[in-house]
Amino acid sequence: MQPKNTYLFTILLFLSFFSCKSSQSGRQLTQEVEKKLLTIYPGAYQTAKYLPLLKNKRVAIVGNQTSEINGVHLVDTLLHSGINVIKVFAPEHGFRGQASAGEHVSNSKDIKTGLPIISLYGKHKKPTRADLHDIDIIVFDIQDVGVRFYTYLSTLHYVMEAAAENAIPLLVLDRPNPNSDYIDGPVMQPDNRSFVGLHPVPIVYAMTIGEYARMINGEKWLKNGVQTDLTVIKINNYQHGDIYQLPVKPSPNLPNYQAIRLYPSLCLFEGTDVSVGRGTNFPFQVYGSPYLPDTGFQFTPEPNSGSKWPKHQGEVCYGKDLRNITPPAEIYLDWLVKTYKLYPDKAIFFNKFFDRLSGDKALKQMIKDGKSIIEIKDTWQPEINKFKKIRSKYLIYN
Repeated sequence: MQPKNTYLFTILLFLSFFSCKSSQSGRQLTQEVEKKLLTIYPGAYQTAKYLPLLKNKRVAIVGNQTSEINGVHLVDTLLHSGINVIKVFAPEHGFRGQASAGEHVSNSKDIKTGLPIISLYGKHKKPTRADLHDIDIIVFDIQDVGVRFYTYLSTLHYVMEAAAENAIPLLVLDRPNPNSDYIDGPVMQPDNRSFVGLHPVPIVYAMTIGEYARMINGEKWLKNGVQTDLTVIKINNYQHGDIYQLPVKPSPNLPNYQAIRLYPSLCLFEGTDVSVGRGTNFPFQVYGSPYLPDTGFQFTPEPNSGSKWPKHQGEVCYGKDLRNITPPAEIYLDWLVKTYKLYPDKAIFFNKFFDRLSGDKALKQMIKDGKSIIEIKDTWQPEINKFKKIRSKYLIYN
């Protein structure tokens, strides 16, 4: 089930010819090309490793549109392989990933397979005993983006908790983290715990979802300290920091690699009066507001398939276009801090959601107090260093 790179052997053969004339430079060049062309195979591709674990079992899938193997949905692959898939659990945005952020997703049936789909969003975030009464094993396969407030992590948490409480094994098919090259942001404090942050981790934590599941288990973060019977199917040819272009957008408003890389920094604007481009064709690649000075760049949010009720709908927003910048490998606070300083009515700039997103009430207060970005980030370091020690215990990849 692994994709093939048709160019690899041709290029390496070409390089081997020149290595006869210059063996040292040839070897170096060959290694560089091998590294660039090395294909990353997510856990779902390792069918030989997990199909035997599913044979003769009643299986539930926790998945969405990203649960695919070479463009074929995992559910279709399993059914074709004779696996007895009983039902599907779907996270925020639904099984096919078409619902807007925060939109209610009802239980339904998959049109293609007829399988029942149970939504794990809204009031029903955790599978119930009744949901799991006919299940022998759960398979979790969702592409994450490595950011604390991305709610697929919370879905993982509640699925793990339900699996542990009902003595059902959980199989996580690991996928790469496109934001795994740095660790940054305030560590979430307990009084800010919500569905956009359940665990004491920084905004960007540099772990795959399989590693994260191991950490939830090992640190006993589930209710009453229960632990899941957990198996993680590893990614092949992957290391933290590898560039990974997602084949399928993980949610409606993260349409491309640029948006995914800017998301950790720009999502803090969701806790403010400033738009991040929801209701445009370039969400999480711009920011702006009707109340900011005209900088020469503007956009007007309107309802679309990714956002039915965008912030500042129908209003011209002035701000910054980030579509062509190199995304920073950090939580970049400059945009947020400078925008706050420019905002004419500071009383409406922050909303109640900001503390949940940041995870630490101190960030909002430091911005209001005019602290420098260096001063702000220095306050994060002690907790980040503690987290790094915890993280190290659960890593699968270098």
